[in-house]
Amino acid sequence: MAVRDIVLYPNDVLSTPAKDVDKVDDDVQQLVQDLADTMYDAPGVGLAAPQIGVLKRVTVIDISKPDEENNLLVLINPQIVERSGKITWEEGCLSFPGLYEKIDRARQVKVRALNVEGEVFEVEGEELLAVAMQHEIDHLDGVLFTDRMSQLKKRRAMKKYKKILDRREEAAEDEDE
Repeated sequence: MAVRDIVLYPNDVLSTPAKDVDKVDDDVQQLVQDLADTMYDAPGVGLAAPQIGVLKRVTVIDISKPDEENNLLVLINPQIVERSGKITWEEGCLSFPGLYEKIDRARQVKVRALNVEGEVFEVEGEELLAVAMQHEIDHLDGVLFTDRMSQLKKRRAMKKYKKILDRREEAAEDEDE
């Protein structure tokens, strides 16, 4: 098990588009495993490679509930090929710990990607799965969920996030004493 550190905003790697994976090899498969281990440890429902500092188009998602068996979805070089409907969902992000905001997304999406064996497949999702796939593919494009907010909402969210970070810092200092 290799749990990696999650990159926190405002690190520039989070707004840098990731590069396509040329070949699904042992290194990519290890990256998938590290992403899954890190996501489950966090815990979260999705994690993209840039969130652990790797600029490759690889993401993992698992929307199963804590009392259900894990159901890991691996997307390598994912592309949204269809989207329909509209949904507003309260999203969080492991790179913005503690921050949750309502974001407008497509209600249903179809994504084409490679699996961990390097084979092309398509997956359709709606509601939470659709939101998670859009959120993680945004990460691969260098787009953050805060970029999907109005300017006013983003300013408020950034103030809230700064307070969250300040509290985390204070708590860490208290532990050191």
